[in-house]
Amino acid sequence: MMVQRDSVYNPPVSLSRLSEIERALGDAIRGKAEVLRLSLACLLARGHLLIEDVPGVGKTTLAQAMARAVRSNFHRLQFTSDMLPSDVLGVTIYNAHSQEFEFKKGPIFTNFLLADEINRATPKTQSALLEAMNELQVTIDGRSWELAQPFMVIATQNPVEHHGTYPLPESQLDRFLMRIRIGYPDLAAEREILRQSAPSHDRVHPVIGGDELIAIQDAVGQISVDDALLDYMLAIVERTRAHESLAMGVSPRGAQALYRATQALAAVEGRDYVTPDDVKRLVVPVFAHRVVVNTRIAIAQRSAEAAEKILTEILTLVDVPL
Repeated sequence: MMVQRDSVYNPPVSLSRLSEIERALGDAIRGKAEVLRLSLACLLARGHLLIEDVPGVGKTTLAQAMARAVRSNFHRLQFTSDMLPSDVLGVTIYNAHSQEFEFKKGPIFTNFLLADEINRATPKTQSALLEAMNELQVTIDGRSWELAQPFMVIATQNPVEHHGTYPLPESQLDRFLMRIRIGYPDLAAEREILRQSAPSHDRVHPVIGGDELIAIQDAVGQISVDDALLDYMLAIVERTRAHESLAMGVSPRGAQALYRATQALAAVEGRDYVTPDDVKRLVVPVFAHRVVVNTRIAIAQRSAEAAEKILTEILTLVDVPL
């Protein structure tokens, strides 16, 4: 039985700033409240975000707006087929003056890294991000270098155009906490966009500093998750592993991702506890890119859409805790 909470929640000072961040992001992306909340939840859960959509709907704008809302360092990398791992991580060169080898840090040594059109880079370059995204460090010539915190990779890709692209492997996809789509704006929002004279992200000003963001992320970890909800999440995970239409279900890392994401979404919603609705809203963005659809189904329809449909079906089969 889930605990009923009737008292008014007074969030820590750090969490009370979340509405300011959300408003700042809303200045850049119009009419996409749910997308902004999911993106903010991903940031608070210390996750990485994959934005998959057609060109021109605001993928890069959202990434730049998130970086601007936090007073921190930002790098944008346009991924191409001729990019090398050293273009991302950095390179060791010989300094003739000091007669020593020096490591020149690459763009990954930042707080927010925008990996634009990540699927245009070769698998070798894509894999250069793996250690950084999972362990917050990179290893060059046998030496490990820690990355600054907070650290977030926001990657974009076009799901329609496949010429000259390299699909991300499952191991790379699993490093992203969420995969979201922005979609086309409604008529009112698009009218506002047309009347804008300056780039959307230019209107976003820093709301918090990097240290304050870390404090918020720490506070999110204290959000309460009832045991009944834990069982609910695990039941959904187990269904993905047993479903006949899925060749691969959700891993323990995926289950951990859902747990952290629900805590973050509850904080964004102004609660100190997670609800079943939080779980339902996050199952598709957190799990859809982690499961593998059977080949026969993937041939009949696009894998991403099939995965989302199967997960939605699974949600109807698992009993929701009261």
